[in-house]
Amino acid sequence: MLSKRVQQLTPSTTLAITAKAKALREEGQDIIGLGAGEPDFNTPEFIIQAAFAAAEAGDTKYTPSGGTVALKDAIIEKTRRDLWVSYDRSEVMVASGAKHALSTLFQAILDPGDEVIVPAPYWVSYPEQIKLSDGVPVILETTEASRFKVTRDLLEQHITPKTKALVLNSPSNPTGMVYTKEELEMVAEVAIAHNLLVISDEIYEKLLYNGVTHLSIATLPDMRERTVIINGVSKSHAMTGWRIGYAIGPKDIISAMTNLASHSTSNPTSIAQAASVAAYAEGDAPVEAMRVVFEERLEQIYDRLIQIPGLTCLKPEGAFYLFPHALQAAKMCGFSNVDDWCTAVLSEAKVALIPGSGFGAPEYVRLSYATDPKRVLEALDRIEGFITAHTAV
Repeated sequence: MLSKRVQQLTPSTTLAITAKAKALREEGQDIIGLGAGEPDFNTPEFIIQAAFAAAEAGDTKYTPSGGTVALKDAIIEKTRRDLWVSYDRSEVMVASGAKHALSTLFQAILDPGDEVIVPAPYWVSYPEQIKLSDGVPVILETTEASRFKVTRDLLEQHITPKTKALVLNSPSNPTGMVYTKEELEMVAEVAIAHNLLVISDEIYEKLLYNGVTHLSIATLPDMRERTVIINGVSKSHAMTGWRIGYAIGPKDIISAMTNLASHSTSNPTSIAQAASVAAYAEGDAPVEAMRVVFEERLEQIYDRLIQIPGLTCLKPEGAFYLFPHALQAAKMCGFSNVDDWCTAVLSEAKVALIPGSGFGAPEYVRLSYATDPKRVLEALDRIEGFITAHTAV
């Protein structure tokens, strides 16, 4: 009775590891989970109070499908302030999270057989959302040599007459890499030459380290009208559970997305939209305070990670993940692949890592430092102990 659409979805290795970790915790075992994809800070108090005020004022009804005027205006002002690019309300669609914005976008632009280039390592949901929209994800495998970024040659090799769009995620989940202006200019030249839409996922734009800056490809010449920016308050303001994301782009695409959303979710939560207006009105001070903490953690945890035998890792420039190459460590311990190694690390060392296979990079693992750094360091000690014990056998 199931549709072919859902039958083609790839089972999530992330969910499998998470489920096993949960089961072990319920048995009373001391499991350290490094899979968190959200800040371990609570939402700032002024945002919470804005939500209370909105509810008490009766702001509990349906809103326009594409978001309230107040939130659209706040997003427009935030974008003008950060990117120096102006948009109007017809070019903004508020969604129930950035994931919903992406899903709605793929459904709005893809016909059966249309191809979307997805550089790997990629966020786990990109290929699956494309499949659910009857599109074809075309995986472009990047390497550490290019710092996990697309090159001109690789990009052009993957373009066919069916190519509709390219997904660009900077800063990246899972690698933490950030595209430079020169790299974005190269991507823009290829996109213009081949008439591609660029889907620019910028959800981690505020979490940058060691002086690295964010640039949106939409700000480059002739790219505003062929770019859809995806963003939201989840990572920047520790508001993952509030489920507010948005898309900014060409009016025809945004209009189609808004119409589609009107038949799926009706509208994003009214109270969460009011809270998001407050978040953007405040400016970046609360965001910066959190970013500084993440940068301090990165310095401490990265230095410890690269001391572990069998693990090597490019230093992230953004987000809050480390993405070490772990195949050598797996082989040192007698495992032929990283997935099995991760399963053993969870069972024996009581550390939950996310295998890179879910991100299109099976030789790697993703670990998050969006959690208590003392626990992360303890987890790294456990991993090193596991490797040492298995290597000595």
